[in-house]
Amino acid sequence: MFGLGWTEVVLILLAVLLIFGPKKLPEIGAALGKTLRGFKEEIQPDTQTPEEEDH
Repeated sequence: MFGLGWTEVVLILLAVLLIFGPKKLPEIGAALGKTLRGFKEEIQPDTQTPEEEDH
């Protein structure tokens, strides 16, 4: 994962937990998930024809 080992990933997650606190983590995760989902949808080719979009 981006050239990082599991130890580095755990340290980064702990730092994020200390900075934002446990109450903000679900909000951050949800925002990140929405962003990644939107990015994934944008880079995938549009497979629907104009007739399918109308329905």
